[in-house]
Amino acid sequence: MADHNQLGKKGEMAAVEFLRQNGHHIIERNFRFGKSEIDIISRENSTIVFTEVKTRSTDYFGYPEEAVDKRKIRKIQQAAAEYIYRQKIEGPVRFDIVSATQEKEGMKIYHIKDAFFNEDAGLTGDWDMSQTTL
Repeated sequence: MADHNQLGKKGEMAAVEFLRQNGHHIIERNFRFGKSEIDIISRENSTIVFTEVKTRSTDYFGYPEEAVDKRKIRKIQQAAAEYIYRQKIEGPVRFDIVSATQEKEGMKIYHIKDAFFNEDAGLTGDWDMSQTTL
């Protein structure tokens, strides 16, 4: 496996651990629909949360979450709509981003809640962020 793929898997594992520590019940990982994928699907209280994980070895060239563009958002939303349809989910849903950067101390995690909400919006500017190092 290429180094960047191993780093991505490490970031996903750190994201899962972070979400669990913060009250999420992990329902599914790497849900695929066509060419779209949702990295983590979890439940936080009564809300279904679709989480995109972006991992980088450094933030020298930008923050990992900056890689979530409008095209990626549309793909995540399409996959989420299919998941909601298949599972007959009713109730609130949310789209989050977990941004992971490898540092000497461990994986630095930023959790961006409600990162986007419709395909025309792109990333919203008012993020509820929490941070930790795992």
